[in-house]
Amino acid sequence: MKKILVAEDEQAIREFVVINLKRAGYDVVEAENGDEALKLYDEAGGDFDVAVLDIMMPGEHDGLSVCKELRKKSGTLGIILLTARTQEMDKVGGLMAGADDYVTKPFSPSELVARVDAIYRRVALAQMRDDNHFSDEIHSGDFVLNLRSRTLKKNGKRIELTQVEFQIMEYFFSNPGAALERSAILKHVWGEGYVGEEKIVDVNIRRLRMKVEDQPSAPRHIVTVWGLGYKWEA
Repeated sequence: MKKILVAEDEQAIREFVVINLKRAGYDVVEAENGDEALKLYDEAGGDFDVAVLDIMMPGEHDGLSVCKELRKKSGTLGIILLTARTQEMDKVGGLMAGADDYVTKPFSPSELVARVDAIYRRVALAQMRDDNHFSDEIHSGDFVLNLRSRTLKKNGKRIELTQVEFQIMEYFFSNPGAALERSAILKHVWGEGYVGEEKIVDVNIRRLRMKVEDQPSAPRHIVTVWGLGYKWEA
Protein backbone atom coordinates (compact mmCIF):
# COMPACT_ATOMS: atom_id res chain seq x y z
CA MET A 1 0.00 0.00 0.00
CA LYS A 2 1.26 3.46 -0.90
CA LYS A 3 1.62 5.18 2.46
CA ILE A 4 1.55 8.94 2.90
CA LEU A 5 1.78 11.31 5.88
CA VAL A 6 -0.31 14.50 5.70
CA ALA A 7 0.30 17.35 8.15
CA GLU A 8 -2.08 20.33 7.90
CA ASP A 9 -3.53 22.34 10.79
CA GLU A 10 -6.58 23.65 8.90
CA GLN A 11 -9.15 20.87 9.20
CA ALA A 12 -11.06 21.67 6.00
CA ILE A 13 -7.90 21.64 3.88
CA ARG A 14 -6.59 18.52 5.61
CA GLU A 15 -9.84 16.66 4.98
CA PHE A 16 -9.80 17.79 1.33
CA VAL A 17 -6.24 16.50 0.90
CA VAL A 18 -6.86 13.23 2.74
CA ILE A 19 -10.06 12.27 0.92
CA ASN A 20 -8.55 12.91 -2.52
CA LEU A 21 -5.38 10.97 -1.76
CA LYS A 22 -7.45 8.06 -0.43
CA ARG A 23 -9.52 8.11 -3.61
CA ALA A 24 -6.24 7.89 -5.55
CA GLY A 25 -5.30 4.72 -3.68
CA TYR A 26 -3.05 6.01 -0.92
CA ASP A 27 -3.02 4.84 2.69
CA VAL A 28 -3.13 8.20 4.48
CA VAL A 29 -2.05 9.03 8.03
CA GLU A 30 -3.04 12.56 9.08
CA ALA A 31 -1.59 14.97 11.62
CA GLU A 32 -2.97 18.29 12.90
CA ASN A 33 0.45 19.89 13.36
CA GLY A 34 4.16 19.36 12.89
CA ASP A 35 4.80 17.92 16.34
CA GLU A 36 2.17 15.22 15.79
CA ALA A 37 3.57 14.51 12.31
CA LEU A 38 7.05 13.79 13.66
CA LYS A 39 5.59 11.62 16.41
CA LEU A 40 3.52 9.59 13.95
CA TYR A 41 6.50 9.20 11.64
CA ASP A 42 8.66 7.82 14.44
CA GLU A 43 5.89 5.55 15.77
CA ALA A 44 5.55 4.04 12.28
CA GLY A 45 9.28 3.45 12.09
CA GLY A 46 9.54 5.80 9.13
CA ASP A 47 7.31 3.52 7.06
CA PHE A 48 6.07 6.25 4.69
CA ASP A 49 6.65 6.85 0.99
CA VAL A 50 5.62 10.51 0.84
CA ALA A 51 4.93 13.36 3.29
CA VAL A 52 2.69 16.34 2.48
CA LEU A 53 3.37 19.25 4.84
CA ASP A 54 1.73 22.64 5.21
CA ILE A 55 4.44 25.26 5.66
CA MET A 56 2.51 27.35 8.20
CA MET A 57 1.62 25.19 11.21
CA PRO A 58 1.41 26.13 14.90
CA GLY A 59 3.53 24.56 17.60
CA GLU A 60 7.24 23.98 17.97
CA HIS A 61 7.60 22.59 14.45
CA ASP A 62 6.21 24.36 11.39
CA GLY A 63 6.33 22.76 7.95
CA LEU A 64 9.89 23.85 7.22
CA SER A 65 11.31 22.45 10.45
CA VAL A 66 9.36 19.20 9.99
CA CYS A 67 10.78 18.99 6.47
CA LYS A 68 14.32 19.37 7.82
CA GLU A 69 13.78 16.76 10.52
CA LEU A 70 12.24 14.23 8.13
CA ARG A 71 15.03 14.76 5.63
CA LYS A 72 17.60 14.04 8.35
CA LYS A 73 15.77 10.80 9.08
CA SER A 74 15.39 9.72 5.45
CA GLY A 75 16.98 10.62 2.14
CA THR A 76 14.40 8.64 0.18
CA LEU A 77 11.14 9.96 1.63
CA GLY A 78 9.26 12.12 -0.87
CA ILE A 79 8.38 15.52 0.64
CA ILE A 80 5.83 17.99 -0.77
CA LEU A 81 5.10 21.37 0.83
CA LEU A 82 1.76 23.16 0.73
CA THR A 83 2.29 26.91 0.44
CA ALA A 84 0.37 30.14 -0.09
CA ARG A 85 1.05 32.33 -3.12
CA THR A 86 2.64 34.98 -0.90
CA GLN A 87 5.18 32.59 0.65
CA GLU A 88 7.77 32.89 -2.12
CA MET A 89 10.82 32.79 0.15
CA ASP A 90 9.34 29.89 2.11
CA LYS A 91 9.09 27.90 -1.12
CA VAL A 92 12.77 28.38 -1.82
CA GLY A 93 13.62 27.73 1.83
CA GLY A 94 11.62 24.52 1.76
CA LEU A 95 13.40 23.23 -1.33
CA MET A 96 16.76 24.12 0.17
CA ALA A 97 15.73 22.26 3.35
CA GLY A 98 15.19 19.07 1.38
CA ALA A 99 11.64 19.18 -0.02
CA ASP A 100 11.11 17.63 -3.44
CA ASP A 101 8.28 19.86 -4.58
CA TYR A 102 5.65 22.36 -3.46
CA VAL A 103 1.99 22.91 -4.31
CA THR A 104 0.55 26.42 -4.11
CA LYS A 105 -2.85 26.97 -2.51
CA PRO A 106 -5.53 26.91 -3.79
CA PHE A 107 -4.97 23.72 -5.76
CA SER A 108 -7.21 21.23 -7.52
CA PRO A 109 -7.48 17.57 -6.54
CA SER A 110 -5.98 16.52 -9.89
CA GLU A 111 -2.93 18.78 -9.42
CA LEU A 112 -2.30 17.51 -5.90
CA VAL A 113 -2.62 13.84 -6.87
CA ALA A 114 -0.42 14.33 -9.95
CA ARG A 115 2.35 15.85 -7.83
CA VAL A 116 2.11 13.10 -5.21
CA ASP A 117 2.05 10.40 -7.91
CA ALA A 118 5.21 11.81 -9.49
CA ILE A 119 7.06 11.78 -6.17
CA TYR A 120 5.79 8.30 -5.32
CA ARG A 121 7.00 6.88 -8.65
CA ARG A 122 10.54 8.03 -7.84
CA VAL A 123 10.42 6.45 -4.39
CA ALA A 124 8.99 3.20 -5.78
CA LEU A 125 11.65 3.05 -8.51
CA ALA A 126 14.42 3.43 -5.96
CA GLN A 127 12.90 0.65 -3.84
CA MET A 128 12.52 -1.63 -6.87
CA ARG A 129 16.16 -1.19 -7.81
CA ASP A 130 17.19 -1.91 -4.25
CA ASP A 131 15.02 -5.04 -4.02
CA ASN A 132 16.40 -6.36 -7.31
CA HIS A 133 20.01 -5.67 -6.28
CA PHE A 134 20.47 -3.30 -9.19
CA SER A 135 24.16 -2.46 -8.89
CA ASP A 136 25.16 -0.43 -11.94
CA GLU A 137 27.45 2.52 -11.32
CA ILE A 138 28.23 5.57 -13.41
CA HIS A 139 31.74 7.03 -13.04
CA SER A 140 32.49 10.65 -13.88
CA GLY A 141 35.87 12.04 -12.85
CA ASP A 142 36.09 12.01 -9.04
CA PHE A 143 32.42 11.04 -8.76
CA VAL A 144 30.64 7.68 -8.66
CA LEU A 145 26.84 7.46 -8.90
CA ASN A 146 25.41 4.15 -7.64
CA LEU A 147 22.05 3.44 -9.25
CA ARG A 148 21.08 0.74 -6.78
CA SER A 149 21.78 2.50 -3.50
CA ARG A 150 20.89 5.88 -5.06
CA THR A 151 24.07 7.38 -3.68
CA LEU A 152 26.80 9.70 -4.91
CA LYS A 153 30.43 9.59 -3.83
CA LYS A 154 33.16 12.12 -4.43
CA ASN A 155 36.70 10.81 -3.95
CA GLY A 156 35.17 7.91 -2.01
CA LYS A 157 33.22 10.17 0.34
CA ARG A 158 29.44 9.82 0.29
CA ILE A 159 27.28 12.85 -0.51
CA GLU A 160 23.71 12.66 0.79
CA LEU A 161 21.13 13.35 -1.94
CA THR A 162 17.37 13.62 -2.02
CA GLN A 163 15.47 11.64 -4.67
CA VAL A 164 15.15 14.75 -6.85
CA GLU A 165 18.84 15.58 -6.51
CA PHE A 166 19.77 12.02 -7.41
CA GLN A 167 17.63 12.11 -10.56
CA ILE A 168 19.20 15.38 -11.64
CA MET A 169 22.68 13.93 -11.13
CA GLU A 170 21.71 10.76 -13.02
CA TYR A 171 20.51 12.94 -15.91
CA PHE A 172 23.78 14.91 -15.85
CA PHE A 173 25.94 11.77 -15.69
CA SER A 174 24.03 10.24 -18.59
CA ASN A 175 24.64 13.38 -20.67
CA PRO A 176 28.18 14.56 -19.77
CA GLY A 177 29.16 17.89 -21.28
CA ALA A 178 25.76 18.37 -22.92
CA ALA A 179 23.86 21.61 -22.37
CA LEU A 180 20.54 20.61 -20.80
CA GLU A 181 17.65 23.06 -20.93
CA ARG A 182 15.77 23.80 -17.74
CA SER A 183 12.59 22.57 -19.41
CA ALA A 184 14.31 19.26 -20.31
CA ILE A 185 15.51 18.78 -16.72
CA LEU A 186 12.03 19.62 -15.43
CA LYS A 187 10.40 17.15 -17.82
CA HIS A 188 12.91 14.39 -17.07
CA VAL A 189 12.85 14.71 -13.28
CA TRP A 190 9.39 16.02 -12.42
CA GLY A 191 7.51 14.34 -15.26
CA GLU A 192 5.75 15.17 -18.51
CA GLY A 193 2.64 16.59 -16.88
CA TYR A 194 4.35 18.76 -14.24
CA VAL A 195 2.52 22.07 -13.91
CA GLY A 196 4.91 23.88 -11.57
CA GLU A 197 7.54 26.51 -12.29
CA GLU A 198 10.98 26.04 -13.87
CA LYS A 199 12.63 27.87 -10.99
CA ILE A 200 12.35 24.67 -8.96
CA VAL A 201 15.22 23.44 -11.17
CA ASP A 202 17.39 26.41 -10.24
CA VAL A 203 16.81 25.94 -6.51
CA ASN A 204 17.77 22.27 -6.71
CA ILE A 205 20.87 23.11 -8.75
CA ARG A 206 21.89 25.61 -6.08
CA ARG A 207 21.40 22.97 -3.42
CA LEU A 208 23.40 20.43 -5.43
CA ARG A 209 26.27 22.86 -5.92
CA MET A 210 26.51 23.26 -2.15
CA LYS A 211 27.00 19.51 -1.91
CA VAL A 212 29.27 18.64 -4.85
CA GLU A 213 31.35 21.75 -5.52
CA ASP A 214 34.50 22.74 -3.65
CA GLN A 215 33.48 26.36 -4.21
CA PRO A 216 29.71 26.57 -4.82
CA SER A 217 29.97 30.22 -5.85
CA ALA A 218 32.47 29.28 -8.58
CA PRO A 219 31.19 25.89 -9.78
CA ARG A 220 33.43 23.67 -11.92
CA HIS A 221 31.12 20.70 -12.31
CA ILE A 222 27.53 21.99 -12.53
CA VAL A 223 28.07 24.80 -15.01
CA THR A 224 25.48 27.38 -16.03
CA VAL A 225 24.78 27.64 -19.74
CA TRP A 226 23.46 31.17 -19.92
CA GLY A 227 20.02 31.56 -21.43
CA LEU A 228 19.55 27.79 -21.59
CA GLY A 229 20.20 25.72 -18.52
CA TYR A 230 23.10 23.68 -17.11
CA LYS A 231 25.72 21.10 -18.05
CA TRP A 232 27.89 18.62 -16.15
CA GLU A 233 31.69 18.80 -16.40
CA ALA A 234 33.71 16.10 -14.65
